[in-house]
Parts: sequence; structure tokens; C-alpha cells
Amino acid sequence: MNRPQREAAVRQIMERTPPRLPTDVHLDAVRRGSRLLRRRTIALRLLWLLMFAATVAFAVWAVTARPWVEPPSQTTPPLTGW
Repeated sequence: MNRPQREAAVRQIMERTPPRLPTDVHLDAVRRGSRLLRRRTIALRLLWLLMFAATVAFAVWAVTARPWVEPPSQTTPPLTGW
């Protein structure tokens, strides 16, 4: 099949009217789309909740452990009574 024949075949396909869809296909697509949207919304809310819980857990750990404070030296005892 040479180029003009291919172009003619494509034009013929493009000029045809699209086939009619059954009426229940639209309803099924809407139902599936709303279900996917609900699942995505629930997943996003769970992820935000997980991130919030991780932030709170990190903040509580940081306040109790205070990792920014240098630990006391244990190599020499403190000098008292001078």
C-alpha cells in the first residue's frame, strides 16, 4: 500500500460517523469514575493524616530527647569544693 492509498484509507476512516455506544456504558463510566474519585480522596486524607501523625511524633520525640543539647561529658568528674 503506497502513500496515497494509505491517506485515502485514513480519510475514509476519519469521515465515518463514530459507532453508537450502548446507554449503560456511560452510567458504568460515571459509577467507576466516582468510585475512583472517592478512593483517591480517602487515600489522600489518609496520607495527610499519616504525615501529621509523623510530624507530631517527631515533635514529641524532639522535645523529650532534646537531640540539640550536647550530652554531659563522662571522662572527668566535675570539680567541686575548691
